[in-house]
Amino acid sequence: MNPGGRKIFRTKPPDKGSFPLDHDGECKEYMKRYMNCLKENNNDNSKCRTESKDYLQCRMDRQLMAKEDFAKLGYHEDSGFNDDTSHLGDMKSKEHPAR
Repeated sequence: MNPGGRKIFRTKPPDKGSFPLDHDGECKEYMKRYMNCLKENNNDNSKCRTESKDYLQCRMDRQLMAKEDFAKLGYHEDSGFNDDTSHLGDMKSKEHPAR
């Protein structure tokens, strides 16, 4: 029995491990687009798949998360989601020029 009868909670690490926070705001615009989309669509994330994928791609490109196949992240081609990320190029060059 525990002292005082309190429950002891055992923590476990996240399944995918930890990832660095975006302290420099490298993906802030992508995050804002995603959050605005959620707000405009009553938090229906199925309507914001392009924005969420763009945000994850930005994080992977900048080593803010491990590179992962989008199919493993739930972006399956048969889900009706367009897997084209060519639209990312326009924002990449404007937002953060090569360092």
